[in-house]
Amino acid sequence: MTMKKVMKITSNVVTGILFLLLMLMVFLVISSKASGGEPQIFGYQLKTVLSGSMEPTFKTGSVIAVKPIEDKNSIKENDVITFMQEDESLVTHRVVNIIQNDQRTMYQTKGDNNEDMDTQPVLSENVVAEYTGFTIPYLGYFINFTQTGKGMAILLLIPGLLLLGYSGFTIYQAIKEIDQKTKPQESEKTA
Repeated sequence: MTMKKVMKITSNVVTGILFLLLMLMVFLVISSKASGGEPQIFGYQLKTVLSGSMEPTFKTGSVIAVKPIEDKNSIKENDVITFMQEDESLVTHRVVNIIQNDQRTMYQTKGDNNEDMDTQPVLSENVVAEYTGFTIPYLGYFINFTQTGKGMAILLLIPGLLLLGYSGFTIYQAIKEIDQKTKPQESEKTA
């Protein structure tokens, strides 16, 4: 394989990678905004772990995948659920007890790293999702950064600028190659 072919293949691979990176960043930003915070992928919501209450199951700063739950009566003891608290914040804890009260189902929850159970039982209608067992450590710090104004700007600008810069470099190389091809023809005319 000639050096020219290797350079062309390398150029195409780098362009493809930069373009995919830009598209991934655009997807993350748009998905974050559309879902009200956390991105969604294939029906799973990605939630950032903000405290150590569930360690060692998942560590602070991790991203966990949760599946929105439709049948809230399918929840069993030991399931890890995400629920809405009174202050509208989301919490992900383990179900340690199921309470049937008249026609209502409530769940007593506890963080794996907490000594005591949560003070308020969770009403079944406040259960949002169930933990799927998928965790990526430390990615949550990155996702939280992407939700800031600076983070969004950087995530969109850097891959875009890299793609533009690389495109400029490719155009420069093409012009340089064309100039080299035309110079021998010009020297032949003068000879």
